[in-house]
Amino acid sequence: MMKQRSSHAALDLFRVAAAVLVVAIHTSPLTSYTQAGDFFLTRILGRVAVPFFFMVSGYFLAQKGWVSTRSFLKKTLALYGGAVLLYLPLNWYQGGFSPWEWVRRLLVEGTLYHLWYFPALVVGVLLAKGLLRLKLPLALTGAALLYLVGLGGDSYYGLAVQIPGLKALYDGVFQLFSHTRNGLFFAPLFLLLGAVGISLRPAVAAAGLASSFAAMTAEAFLLRSFGVQRHDSMYLFLPLCMVFLFSLLLSANSGENRTGRRLSALIYLLHPWCIVLVRGGAKVLRLNGLLIENSLFHFAAVLTLSCLLSALILLPRRPRKDARAWREIDIGALETNAKALRSVLSPGCRLMAVVKADAYGHGAVPVARALQRQGIREFAVACLAEGVALRRAGIRGTILILGYTDPTEAPLLFRYRLTQAVADLSHAQALSARKLPLHVHVAVDTGLHRLGVDAGDHEQLARLYRLRHLRVDGTFSHLSDCDSLCKEDMERTRSQLEQFQEAVDALRFMGCRPGKVHIQSSYAVWNLPPQRCDYARIGIALYGVYSSSSAVYHPLALQPVLSLKSRVASVRTLDAGEWAGYGKVFQTRRETRLATVSIGYADGLPRDLPQRGGTVLIHGQRCPMVGRMFMDQLLVDVTDCADAAAGDVVTLIGQDGPHCISAERLAVSCGTITNELLSRLGQRLTLIVR
Repeated sequence: MMKQRSSHAALDLFRVAAAVLVVAIHTSPLTSYTQAGDFFLTRILGRVAVPFFFMVSGYFLAQKGWVSTRSFLKKTLALYGGAVLLYLPLNWYQGGFSPWEWVRRLLVEGTLYHLWYFPALVVGVLLAKGLLRLKLPLALTGAALLYLVGLGGDSYYGLAVQIPGLKALYDGVFQLFSHTRNGLFFAPLFLLLGAVGISLRPAVAAAGLASSFAAMTAEAFLLRSFGVQRHDSMYLFLPLCMVFLFSLLLSANSGENRTGRRLSALIYLLHPWCIVLVRGGAKVLRLNGLLIENSLFHFAAVLTLSCLLSALILLPRRPRKDARAWREIDIGALETNAKALRSVLSPGCRLMAVVKADAYGHGAVPVARALQRQGIREFAVACLAEGVALRRAGIRGTILILGYTDPTEAPLLFRYRLTQAVADLSHAQALSARKLPLHVHVAVDTGLHRLGVDAGDHEQLARLYRLRHLRVDGTFSHLSDCDSLCKEDMERTRSQLEQFQEAVDALRFMGCRPGKVHIQSSYAVWNLPPQRCDYARIGIALYGVYSSSSAVYHPLALQPVLSLKSRVASVRTLDAGEWAGYGKVFQTRRETRLATVSIGYADGLPRDLPQRGGTVLIHGQRCPMVGRMFMDQLLVDVTDCADAAAGDVVTLIGQDGPHCISAERLAVSCGTITNELLSRLGQRLTLIVR
């Protein structure tokens, strides 16, 4: 049986229940039978739905330290824009709005009755984040005061306007807003309560929910009996009720259900159209009595149609990313690593993220986007195609191509505003001959003897800086042995640093501006004191792994970013003495359960990894690879893992239960370094960003 392991399922599943309650609010299921019962369902129980949506948004934003706010707001606004377009025909049919009313509704109310949620969410998130600049208790106090003001314009309106001055206040408020359950008065409190994520013992949360909900029910019916409600979305006991409900849901979290999350959003968005379709269909089919006048059947028809349309939209159109074999990228770990690395650089030195080779197999675009959100504006790639791909993905700032680019490609360098490393004088002259204002960094050869002008040839270096069409923004070199702590290698590294500094000083003396200087790599950060450079080019360290098991002088608390996973395709039992796989490499010595795992050497793993002692993790147990690896599969002995079954997740790099297979360990088994192992991971491996 296929098993998924994630988090937050209780929250995701309750989203669906909340969406159903919203449908109930807009269809009044019990009004044909009992007005009081319908009031309880739609005006009391149903009022937990939208506050829950706000709270779950605040919770997940806070889990990421609110750093994803910008991305969240972009997605919310995009969804809102799509919803506005979706309901334009309905707006047109109903007569439309004046220009001012269009602006007001777009910014405040939403263009249809259920779309108020989106501008409220945007305004609420901005307000909540602004309030959090204060201490949390003050932020909550401010949001609670706004809620109380909104309460006076909602359920307590008839009482509030009896107080001198408040009627004029609310008259002014209702010039702009139709209701006070909006992004100013309503949303901030629930966003912040969700962000706090109060966790109580389940028994306490359940008792608190029962008592606070009973109090809210009594409050609602009492206000109804007095006839003081202008609207009925806000109650005094609602925030307390939501705190207990959310705490109870948090205690029940055990998995993630993205389908539930998407289903709830679609039901919320589509159900007004479904109301129109059900009413129209009922008239055509002459079923008004059943599908319109009978409120319960009307609700059931609208909900059924909403679910069916949502399910059709959610039908899979492409293979699941985790169906065969995949790479999982932990963006939180990447951000943690970037912060740790930046903290140890010398003052004024910035981190240049090396994202060549698809960010060492981690996915250059998602990695660069995440780092860009962290304020990193300098990136390094290996070739022109990698640089162009980043620009097309919206990556801003400096993108330095460390490898050779043919001068005939200069128009692309110019078009995509890429910075080219100059390999030598002839390369520089050929680039300049294209007569385009190209940005370059000059490579200085201090002993690696790969690219660059000899560090001791100051005259030739100076000629590069005087070429008419090149804009020299930087000067750099590569250290050849900084990953080693042996005395001879450290002496060579010291010599390279001195040669580089002498070259930079000589250029300045000759009137050349070297621009941004950089020579540090990941291992230079680990093994050397902070250098007087403008950039540190960090590659493998960003991804939380070492190239090898060699010791470093300044280890940092970095977290691995990548996990490599696959699935069990089949499990079969072989008798003792049977051969399995190509070439009679593996013969069973006992009755053996063999699992076929859907990953092979075409995905970047060495064919002889099973013979090198390769293992995997299944259900937290270490299982050995056996036989020769196939192009697309490998065999694993799961005799001692009794629960192993088709569909199970197999971990080749990463954590599963108490055990972990590190990239460093796998690289040793493969007879290589992590740089090669990770960058060879094939494009057939889908990328899942967590």
